[in-house]
Amino acid sequence: MTGKLFIVATPIGNLSDITLRAIDILKSVDIVLAEDTRHSKKLFTHYEITTSIRALHEHNEREKTDSIIAEINDGKQVALISDAGTPLISDPGFVLVSTAKKEGIDVVPIPGPSALITALSASGLAIDKFTFFGFLPSRQAARLKMLQAKTNLQETIIFYESPKRILSTMEDLLKVFGASRDVCIAKELTKSFETILTNKLPNLIEYFATDESHQKGEFVILVSPADKIDIDEAETQLEMLLPILCSEMGAAKAAKLASKITGIDKKNCYKRAIAL
Repeated sequence: MTGKLFIVATPIGNLSDITLRAIDILKSVDIVLAEDTRHSKKLFTHYEITTSIRALHEHNEREKTDSIIAEINDGKQVALISDAGTPLISDPGFVLVSTAKKEGIDVVPIPGPSALITALSASGLAIDKFTFFGFLPSRQAARLKMLQAKTNLQETIIFYESPKRILSTMEDLLKVFGASRDVCIAKELTKSFETILTNKLPNLIEYFATDESHQKGEFVILVSPADKIDIDEAETQLEMLLPILCSEMGAAKAAKLASKITGIDKKNCYKRAIAL
């Protein structure tokens, strides 16, 4: 009899945020695959889960997938969890799940916590349309390029960011999106020091810069949808953005991209670019 693969959401902080169904599944399956077994054993100990646990992470997923699929085909019931939240959301598991689907194995979701949905629900930003883009690039040039491509989206955009880059990322957001956007930063969700702040970027940058302890934690960043372009704001944005673009590419290409981002005429952008 063919087994099943269960995708089980676990708490993002508060251990009480797990469903009864998730606990039942974790106790009843033959094997639990965890991103970090040491981290997950804390949850297992808390709920007296004694199921065998194995590591499945980004460095061994491709190597281990075939043997796991074979065990499921032999009748084993297998659960996949991540360190926190819903598996596969910026976490390992895609190779295993996609292979299981191709093999005709039942993949059963056991829903529960998700950091991005938790943050969105309390952000005060528009929730009728949103897109999640995972972790921002670590290198500034790539990060700016990614942000620039999202600046005119008419929907809330959501990213994850690490504590070591949060301040520089907020400064990059200001360069690209300007000072008028509402932005929410959420960290330590469901934990004792949970923080959810929605404000303008200059105020958020001041919050991070004035106290290094504010930069600790794993962050969810949410940016409000684009509004109609204000010419004064667009000019300010162009002054900040154009030197960065010109340092990475030629004047013509920089002007074209700056025009697309700010809404300012391309010829005007080009004149400004060659004058730098």
